Amino acid sequence: MEEKREIFNYTYSAKEQEEIQSIRKKYLPQEPKEDKLGQLRSLDRSVAKKGTAVSVIIGIIGCLLLGVGMCCTMVWMEGWFIPGVIIGVIGIAAVAAAYPLYNHITKKAREKIAPQILKLTEELSKPE
Repeated sequence: MEEKREIFNYTYSAKEQEEIQSIRKKYLPQEPKEDKLGQLRSLDRSVAKKGTAVSVIIGIIGCLLLGVGMCCTMVWMEGWFIPGVIIGVIGIAAVAAAYPLYNHITKKAREKIAPQILKLTEELSKPE
């Protein structure tokens, strides 16, 4: 005589459920309204983005130019020593200019967006 066994397995994983919900949220329609504190945070974050991007690009280009200049002076010394020094100095200048360029761009962006930030901070500071 054969015995029938019915087995029921159930596994619940909180991590899986969280992952499922986070994936689901990506595909739900986004609510356009944002609270004032969220607007203030996003405006504050957006100020440094352009300056950071430009300064990183200039810094990378400067590093590459410095490397090319070093390569010219050390590997191809015969005809490329003087041009290599010039290229390397240009690269050093670009790397040195990256941070002041970041400060300048960020300062201009802060001046441009200051009225919106001040308005939002005044609205958030008022007691209700």
